[in-house]
Amino acid sequence: MGEVEFEGPPERWTALLPTFADMAFALGGGQTLGIQNHDRYANEAFDALPGVKHNQGDIVDLVSSDVDKELFYDMNADVHFIDPNILKLWYGWDQSDIEEIANNLGPFFGSFIRRHSDNWHDYRYYSLYEAFELMAEVFQAQDRYQAFVELHEQMLETIEERLPPADQRPTALLVYPAGKSGTSFHPFRIDDGGVSTKQWRDLGLSGALAETDIGHYSYSDDGTLGPEALLEIDPEALLVRNYGGASESKFREEVVEPLEDHSVTNNIRAVQNDAVYNAGYLDQGPIINFHHTELAAKDIYPNAFEDATLFDRERVAQIVSGDL
Repeated sequence: MGEVEFEGPPERWTALLPTFADMAFALGGGQTLGIQNHDRYANEAFDALPGVKHNQGDIVDLVSSDVDKELFYDMNADVHFIDPNILKLWYGWDQSDIEEIANNLGPFFGSFIRRHSDNWHDYRYYSLYEAFELMAEVFQAQDRYQAFVELHEQMLETIEERLPPADQRPTALLVYPAGKSGTSFHPFRIDDGGVSTKQWRDLGLSGALAETDIGHYSYSDDGTLGPEALLEIDPEALLVRNYGGASESKFREEVVEPLEDHSVTNNIRAVQNDAVYNAGYLDQGPIINFHHTELAAKDIYPNAFEDATLFDRERVAQIVSGDL
């Protein structure tokens, strides 16, 4: 972005991806004006915070057919927490469009940190909390940021205390459904380093792709794994994305049952051992990450975390509300 200056904390702002929408909300900045897709925003993570108002109905759905400049003028944001490369690559904007919106409305301040596998991304990657700290500067909310850091450290300490030894942790394959077959998936590497896989790394999972040459899904690599490839990898746990917020019955009907009913995939250890889990959403800021990590810990390690509360929801609500 180069150097970006602000006269004060923004009152009206928009994100595109939930990572930065979550960060700004956590810092007391209120709701984003827009989001890429309501179905990929973990609203239940915010709804679980006592006394905190979060109304999904007030957020514009920035689906690809509607992400044009006029919509940005309608939102009239003071700042856009969006990596402009995403607007150019995914939505067909050019540099003149970016400059027009930045000059007429407000600057762009964001970076695509979901994954580390895109060949166009030749600039610095930030961890979740590195990016969160920069957002805290924008909102002049360093005290809120530090309070989240303390909660995050407490969660990691609890995880470390309860985690089973490394040799008792399953090898896991993280995937995203490809098409409607129910048995073909895009692969994601847990060791990718991106923000979207943070919870799995924090939970000490061994990625089933670590010893293979199979890549991580990206803008330039949308390869898939079919039934035979899944069986060859044969993970002990299968983590399936794109079902964040889905009911247990829907996940079972659309994900688990097709794998169980297929003559090849029903031989995978994860399928045979009922270890196919809902891996939640693609993007996460600090609040969604708390939510994701606790759910994942209880799924993967039920004996160690079944009775655990990894973060204090009331304390998160206090921080968001400024009660420090």
